[in-house]
Amino acid sequence: MSDWFSLPEFSFAWPWLLLALPLPWLVRRLLPAQRSASAALKVPYGTRLDAIAGGRIGVGRAGFANPMLWLAWALLCVAAARPQQAGEALQPPQSGRDLMLAVDLSGSMAEEDMQLGNGVVDRLTAAKAVLADFLDRRAGDRVGLLVFGQRAYALTPLTLDRESVRQQLVDSVVGLAGQETAIGDAIGLGVKRLRAQPTDQRVLILLTDGVSNAGLLDPMKAAELARDEHVRIHTIAFGSDGTMSVFGFRLPVPGGGDDIDEAGLKRIADMTGGRAFRARDTEQLAGIYAEIDKLEPVMRAGKRVRPQIERYPWPLTASVLCLLLAFAWPRRMLAGATA
Repeated sequence: MSDWFSLPEFSFAWPWLLLALPLPWLVRRLLPAQRSASAALKVPYGTRLDAIAGGRIGVGRAGFANPMLWLAWALLCVAAARPQQAGEALQPPQSGRDLMLAVDLSGSMAEEDMQLGNGVVDRLTAAKAVLADFLDRRAGDRVGLLVFGQRAYALTPLTLDRESVRQQLVDSVVGLAGQETAIGDAIGLGVKRLRAQPTDQRVLILLTDGVSNAGLLDPMKAAELARDEHVRIHTIAFGSDGTMSVFGFRLPVPGGGDDIDEAGLKRIADMTGGRAFRARDTEQLAGIYAEIDKLEPVMRAGKRVRPQIERYPWPLTASVLCLLLAFAWPRRMLAGATA
């Protein structure tokens, strides 16, 4: 049972077990008196023999005359009721946000125009590295991952297990969801996953390097749906502008810049109360996620709680000690009590 009987500092988790306190008294009242074998012999010290026999068994009426047995039973009942003491008040952290990460896996994410360390990598690899660092800073938040290309798919639901999200992100490859870009479907799926969460904590971070050219849901219609469901969308337009940063210098990239719908992404963010960002390289992308950290704080103070500390070992230990004392009780005192 989960009933609680509360005192200023102490409480019992199972107070109903205290009802067993009068059980020995009831047994003593209901059990018939035991006759000693010495009653067959008419001797003057027969009463003392009965007392000694009762002291040895500890079950009959004479046995109940030992106050240590009564005390041991009472303490045992108290221990069984699980006494607890309120500890020092704590203020645990509470998750600040429920974040859905939407990552573009269309064919253009395979373009190798990003600098990571001393090497050149494709856009998806650069995005994975930045997102992994972003996840490390979101300790305590619930994070979900969805990917989109020609269609949108949810890889992980909202979860506190950021390692699962990171692993799913690592396993994602370009073209997994198709070669085209369905931004509207990605927003719609993100809204669906977030609508059950508190209205002030629904956040979708969408990263894409292209223009919406697939899917069933128009991006603007999806943004209206997100606005109505109180989902903030931060959009990140990620891709080269025709140059690449090498040792601090901007060098031209064969093929020129990308056709990214920056204006459309900005309208989506503005409509939902989010921010629109443009990242042309890995360094800028890392700075954007750092900025989102400030816009969406990770923690806020939770409700103060007082943990319950188990105190049943105290009465349990005392009960065992009383039981040992009862067996060591001087027989002459017991005989005197029953005379």
